[in-house]
Amino acid sequence: QVLLVESGGGLVQAGGSLRLSCAASGLTFSSHAMGWFRQAPGKEREFVAAISRNGYRIYYADSVKGRFTISRDNAKNTVYLQMNSLKLEDTANYYCAAAFALGGSYYTSRDVDYNYWGQGTQVTVSS
Repeated sequence: QVLLVESGGGLVQAGGSLRLSCAASGLTFSSHAMGWFRQAPGKEREFVAAISRNGYRIYYADSVKGRFTISRDNAKNTVYLQMNSLKLEDTANYYCAAAFALGGSYYTSRDVDYNYWGQGTQVTVSS
């Protein structure tokens, strides 16, 4: 059984930082590209960041570029999302996802390409 378990969410003031973690089990982590998505109340799920299975290729949504950093530790089967300079509009439930990748440099921003999803962790940014 594949499990993706997010942690690290919470309440933070605007301008603050949070670090999300996503621990994976039940799959060959190093064979999967990983992504972070978010969904705010009343809005569709949107792409945040993605990282290739080898960690060499990274892609961000324009809305978080320069503020968020995605990284992974294949030895720990964990992907991270460091979020700095948080804004009110970053408030959402954040999900990690895994996409099987044939190539080491593969990554994707399309949610339909992801095979497995976590349950999410809530991030609330207050003024």
